Amino acid sequence: METKGEKPQESSKKRKRKEVAIFGNYRHYYGYRITKDMNQDPRFKVFKKEWFEDKDCLDIGCNQGLITIEIAKSFCCRSIIGIDIDYSLIESACWNLKRLSKNDTAISSPSNASESVLSDRANDLLEHSVPVSLNNDTEIVRNNLLDRVTFRKENIVEKVCRDTEKYDTILCLSVTKWIHLNWGDDGLITLFANIWQLLRPGGILIVEPQPWKSYKKNYLVSEMMSSLSDILMTSVQVFHVLQTATLNYNNILIPPCLFQEILIDKIGFRTVENITSNIPGSVIGFDRPIFLFRK
Repeated sequence: METKGEKPQESSKKRKRKEVAIFGNYRHYYGYRITKDMNQDPRFKVFKKEWFEDKDCLDIGCNQGLITIEIAKSFCCRSIIGIDIDYSLIESACWNLKRLSKNDTAISSPSNASESVLSDRANDLLEHSVPVSLNNDTEIVRNNLLDRVTFRKENIVEKVCRDTEKYDTILCLSVTKWIHLNWGDDGLITLFANIWQLLRPGGILIVEPQPWKSYKKNYLVSEMMSSLSDILMTSVQVFHVLQTATLNYNNILIPPCLFQEILIDKIGFRTVENITSNIPGSVIGFDRPIFLFRK
């Protein structure tokens, strides 16, 4: 016989279903990477202002845009565009930009705007909006941030590169695995080739590849699904995605350990530097090397 206490437990289990993100488009990604005792993403400890200051930048797979926005604020880039395959994440990124620009107005002035850090952590970012009163100086700061940061939905693998669109710095942080699983080796090479075309001579690529061991956890996404409605897809679409990821995983010939060789010998980057092999303060599972390639 069913007891009164069983229904709440069953309901609780349903609420705790693991999030499925076939493109790495996790809704609470920053909650996984940034714990509540952190005031900034640990990766900022290895970023240098000279890579971004007065530069045109592109952030591939920007998620909810927090890294994109903080780069604009901390490193004073001339412009930065964040792109993501998930339109709902781009909507969140635009919302975060408006919200954080308002907060920046309340606490910043032109002399210290570039020194701010991520004071809004993880899920707290989506909860409260702070009304502000503007004066002439803070209005300049706010408009400057909104003018420099842009978000748009885009699939970098299917993008046709335009000669008029060029960048000095491109970030590709924890994105390569999802390109690899969804589009295979050909998709990965297309990603690297498109980045090369988008970079100006002397430009830099900052890439954080996921290790091969993490691929296995994600290609069998069917094991994590408790219902098709969780990811808002039809059964046909789900089957196609699962089949594609499994097929690509079993046919990958370019593991992450060969990325440097491909980018240097095949794509044409001149140099590579491992800017960190151990980031202090990283959450377990996210302590990954980050590489800087120069065109």
